[in-house]
Amino acid sequence: METAEKKKMRVGVVGCGAISDIYLTNMIQNFDNLEVVACCASHLEHAEKKAEQYGIKGCAYEEILADDTIEMVVILTPAPTHEGLIRQALEAGKHVYTEKTMTLSPKTAAELMELAEEKHLYFGSAPDTFLGAALQTARKAIDDGLIGEVTSFEAYANRDLDLLASMFRFLRMPGGGICYDFGVYYLTALVSLFGPVDRVVSSVCNLAQKRVNEIPGTPDYGQEFDYNNESQVFTILEMENGVRGTFCVNGDSVINDQSVFTIYGKKGILKLTDPNNFGGEIIYIPGQKDWFTQAVPEVLNYGFGYSENSRGLGPSEMAEAISEGRSNRASAKMAYHVLDVIEQIMKSAASGQFESVPSTCERPETMPVPKKEV
Repeated sequence: METAEKKKMRVGVVGCGAISDIYLTNMIQNFDNLEVVACCASHLEHAEKKAEQYGIKGCAYEEILADDTIEMVVILTPAPTHEGLIRQALEAGKHVYTEKTMTLSPKTAAELMELAEEKHLYFGSAPDTFLGAALQTARKAIDDGLIGEVTSFEAYANRDLDLLASMFRFLRMPGGGICYDFGVYYLTALVSLFGPVDRVVSSVCNLAQKRVNEIPGTPDYGQEFDYNNESQVFTILEMENGVRGTFCVNGDSVINDQSVFTIYGKKGILKLTDPNNFGGEIIYIPGQKDWFTQAVPEVLNYGFGYSENSRGLGPSEMAEAISEGRSNRASAKMAYHVLDVIEQIMKSAASGQFESVPSTCERPETMPVPKKEV
């Protein structure tokens, strides 16, 4: 974020796994309102190694919490650890931004939101990809009426969980299922585009509770491991604004991350990119009433920033919101609502009927469009 002459917010990072590199790189090099000063991990030697790589301090979490100069904690650990780490940070008076999902359940997430409010602290959560160029472009096109009244949407994605859960053990943990870990990007994107979800009906399954490690050279290569999370989710979503559509994720594919994300309107169609990414093409197909005339697709470009992998944008935008005294866009309330939607998806699969989503949230404000140079 552009913050000339503004005070930098001092940040401590919790978790030094694979995702930490892109966060640390961006927060140190690309977001000049953040000053990353320390990192920690469950094993001190991991934190010290990562800290040496980025020129910061490697330490225990207790040191970050005790450092009064550190104002924000960014949590990058697996979902089962979030509740305890977030609670400790809030109790220590730190603003918190966490990787998805906030916690494993809306109940614990709500308790943490209440604590943040009591402490007058900001609380944000990934995914922040909806702040990137692609989804902001789609949002502007919809808000400007480019495709007219929206009539429906389809959001479909696939992954190869046999491969991914072999590589990343956290996918085998609670909260590592295809909907909680991956579908959350699509649900967050939909809420950012259309606002909150009213009710859902779904079918959910786990195709294989026993899977085999497919990664040569790893300690348990060729061995079975337990996978107790959801691997397929097929859902109808009814939004509060009346728009309906389908949301489906299949983790039992033989190829990774093929995205189909389409929004249908009375004047045209938008084809979106994978919302796990910040950038990518947003294609507009104008409506045609002549059966024999072929529509000419157009790639939209409104000049929004953050088309590269910009993880860390959420903490930066939250720091800017704190300085301006406004709500942050990747807010706890929005993340809580998405977590609530996922819980109702799971509940609907068990009940076999529509389930209402108890929570709601505000649709986040759009990002500013960079001013064109004259």
